[in-house]
Amino acid sequence: MAESIITIRNLSCAYISRSFGLFGGKKIKPVLHNINLDIAAGAIFGITGESGCGKTTLARCILGLVDYEGEIIINSQPQMIFQDPGASLNPVKKIGWLLEEPLVIHRLGTAQERAYKVDAMLARIGLDPSCKTRRANELSGGQKQRVCIGRALMLDPKILIADEAISSLDVSAGAQILNLFRELRESMGLTILFISHNTEAVDYLCDNGMVMESLL
Repeated sequence: MAESIITIRNLSCAYISRSFGLFGGKKIKPVLHNINLDIAAGAIFGITGESGCGKTTLARCILGLVDYEGEIIINSQPQMIFQDPGASLNPVKKIGWLLEEPLVIHRLGTAQERAYKVDAMLARIGLDPSCKTRRANELSGGQKQRVCIGRALMLDPKILIADEAISSLDVSAGAQILNLFRELRESMGLTILFISHNTEAVDYLCDNGMVMESLL
């Protein structure tokens, strides 16, 4: 049995909103309650459920972006890709620069080594080398999402969180992205947390998973 790479115990999370005014109070909205979960290393784990059930909040808890109660143990730093690839990419910069940026920020490798890794990543995510000199508005939706996936993988993470990664794509492009996730799992040994309201996509891609329900 594969070792767990993400372990979640008794996880609960609530959002607090405050009313304006001198005597404004606060409202507490529970989003997650007492979640227990183990995700095996190398698995593609699916999370589905209706809008507002807390799927994205769970991902944000795993990433440490929101406060929560309970325990989350992660054996590797996760990276995330989002629903709208266009909004995630700087429209001014060329694709080669966007892929190289994570390496520059972390001061990894020489300029030559970074250029080699960019070329290798383009091949890995199924994009032509000519994309390196193009900008996001010159790419299709599926190509943009591949770039977002490539950026997330430049630092060699072991965990990839895909939050509604195909919801903005047409059926053909979405299917290609699902197949890319499978290929990346095999070639890079990734663990993938795939979040989607599309139950057919979850059934097709994932080894196992869970269905979340709203607390309201």
